[in-house]
Amino acid sequence: MKVGAVLLAAGAASRMGGRPKCLLELGGVPLVVRQCLALSGAGVDEVTVVSGHYAAQVEAALASSSITLVRNPSPDDGQASSVRLGLQALSPNLDAVIVALADQPMIEASDIAELISAYRLRGDRAMVVPRVQSVDGKWVPGNPVILSAELRQQWQAAEDDGMCRSWRQQHPEKIEWFDTNNRHYATDIDTPEDLQRFEAETGHALVWPSVSPVRPGITTST
Repeated sequence: MKVGAVLLAAGAASRMGGRPKCLLELGGVPLVVRQCLALSGAGVDEVTVVSGHYAAQVEAALASSSITLVRNPSPDDGQASSVRLGLQALSPNLDAVIVALADQPMIEASDIAELISAYRLRGDRAMVVPRVQSVDGKWVPGNPVILSAELRQQWQAAEDDGMCRSWRQQHPEKIEWFDTNNRHYATDIDTPEDLQRFEAETGHALVWPSVSPVRPGITTST
């Protein structure tokens, strides 16, 4: 099975004070780089990273990586616009595509491999979504997700309201839930409070690079 991945790193990070979350470092390695390493380490055949608000900084962090870089000229159009650009940049002959977020510090190659294994067992479902039980007993959807080649084609042709979360809400019967106690899938960083919580729970600190980037103007070219 040939698998590709779209890694989303285009957001404005407004809740983080306009600083790119994906460039936070864990063990000296930016999160966006850690995600690329996890995907390639799990045997993913090709990776496309979609940047946007911090395109120059993200691209600089990935300069030595063998990936495809795509800039979203209108990142404020929402996640669906970045997903579509990433899907279009991947090779057409993939059997499945992972859609991942660049601000998940705990995702490792073994987590990606588990997700791919769950996809192989999905039956006729179009998407596999990890789901983790929270402390109050509720099952919470996580990331990354993996979708079939057929669904990829549908999303490339769809309007934004027919993709991503909207699609999941409209087609619950086409989702295979991958229920797990692995909290890596449910850990992401959105706010300064998340940084503090992450360090308290894991004992590991996420730190900004020595030259901390601030938000530049929105990219206008691809």
